[in-house]
Amino acid sequence: MKQKLTGRSIRYSIFGYFTVTALVMGILIALSLNTRFTSQLSATMETESRSMVDQVSRSVEGFLRSVMKLSDSIYYGVIKNSDISQESINQDLILLYDNNKDLVENIALFTKDGEMIEAVPAARMNSYTDIEQETWFTETLERPEIMQFSMPHVQYLFEGSEGQYKWVISVSRAVEITEGPFTTQGVLLIDVRYDSLEQAMGEVSIGEDGYLYLMSGDGEIICHPKAQLIDAGLVQEDNLRVAGYQEGSYQEKFDGEERITTVKSIGYTGWKAVGVTPVGSLTLNTLKTRLFAVFIVLLFLLVLAMINAYISSRITDPIKELEKSVSKLEKGDLDTPVYVGGSYEIRHLGGSIQRMALRIKQLMRDIEQEHESKRKSEFDTLQSQINPHFLYNTLDIIVWMIENEKKSDAVRVVTALARFFRISLSKGKSIITVKDELEHVRNYLMIQQMRFKNKFTYTIQAEDEVMELASLKLMLQPMVENAIYHGMEFMDGDGEIQIQVWREEDDLYLKVSDNGLGMTEDQVENLFKDGSHVASKRGSGIGVRNVNERVHLYFGESYGVRIQSEPDEGTDVIIHLPAIPYSEILKKEGK
Repeated sequence: MKQKLTGRSIRYSIFGYFTVTALVMGILIALSLNTRFTSQLSATMETESRSMVDQVSRSVEGFLRSVMKLSDSIYYGVIKNSDISQESINQDLILLYDNNKDLVENIALFTKDGEMIEAVPAARMNSYTDIEQETWFTETLERPEIMQFSMPHVQYLFEGSEGQYKWVISVSRAVEITEGPFTTQGVLLIDVRYDSLEQAMGEVSIGEDGYLYLMSGDGEIICHPKAQLIDAGLVQEDNLRVAGYQEGSYQEKFDGEERITTVKSIGYTGWKAVGVTPVGSLTLNTLKTRLFAVFIVLLFLLVLAMINAYISSRITDPIKELEKSVSKLEKGDLDTPVYVGGSYEIRHLGGSIQRMALRIKQLMRDIEQEHESKRKSEFDTLQSQINPHFLYNTLDIIVWMIENEKKSDAVRVVTALARFFRISLSKGKSIITVKDELEHVRNYLMIQQMRFKNKFTYTIQAEDEVMELASLKLMLQPMVENAIYHGMEFMDGDGEIQIQVWREEDDLYLKVSDNGLGMTEDQVENLFKDGSHVASKRGSGIGVRNVNERVHLYFGESYGVRIQSEPDEGTDVIIHLPAIPYSEILKKEGK
């Protein structure tokens, strides 16, 4: 039984090995790129955070310088050069206010006792306000050398014309007021508009979720993008802990979130600009980087897989085609063309297999020819044999006829015997005409009828059109011999033998019928089995199986002998041959 070969094809093996190698290399490259990109991204985000914090710090410092410059202009340009007891500074203050009204909400000048000297553009103070109790006022008088900056608050000192609530940052400083021959201490107040500070900070963000905010030195939030949410208690900020940080970047965990905090101090005020970058944002960027790296790796693998498929197909397609050719050769189709292509080694292998197939085909042809010649020789030897008992009995009959002065009968028998031997020999030919085959069996029947003293009768029927068709020599004699010795020898009454020859289109049929004892189906089957025939001592020794094999040998497996028989009903033996003119046989033999 043929064993089925299992396993992966060389094409998929090459493809798999290349792809796995590429996948491993791609993963290593991706991990290396991911580590490098993550490190670079972290450093970039930290640098960006510092840059943005520095930028905001410079912007706020510029804003504060503008406020301080305005304060200096008011003090040194207006207050210090004016005697408030003799002249009003209101117009000068209005002029400075108009030039800086985008920055300033109110400008006011107070005595050390809390009395308002001038205020622009405000008309008057709220009645419930006690300046001497204001923190900014007392701290300014206590520390006159320092300019005070308050926390953002709603302006409440002056009455508003429209009852609006405006957020301001109060900037106060101690000044010297000239009043006649005397100088006294006073306080200059500038309410800076809060939205101007917000504009100075700008809408700055770090990354996707990072942000910046401004706080005082003790941790109070001055400006924050989520100030309203913080005031409402919906959002928390780590400003109190950050107040203790020095300038620099810190990685911390607040409210369950990892983040990087960058701190930068702002001059003049002690304020701090704080940049916050959630690590989650960095992780998101890292995730995008990883996805990009995965995309690149997948694209690389796709391209590599296509290249691998192309290379493996170029290598394995010739092998696959050669394998198909070998499979056909293995199945016995030696005429199939063997594929010769691909690389030098595969072409050389294909050529070797092709030459091997031709050699095998030639050897098989030689073996078949030798086997066929041997079988033909065996059959020819067998069919040329005449049983000595048959010859002895025939000669004995001839002697008996001569002794009993039946010379004419003796002549007939001798003539029939001579013709019988002439056709039996036929110059070594195996193929003769139907006419000669019928003449041969007629002589045989004539001799047998003389021997059995007319115990049976026979008839031969054949149309003229079949006489020149080709037939095997000694086909009918064994059938007639079986009919005489096995079919009618022990029967009561006279036997009858009928021989019929006819043609049906491209087929030739020769039929031998007798009215003998007949046979069962098992007996008929045994006639075709190996070793089933036992030569009769009185017959030719050529059996049914021998005739059938000779027909197969000379004309093919589709032709042969068929037997129809029933006990006590006689037997019909039909020989099926192709209807081939004998002249065509001679042409093939070159005669």
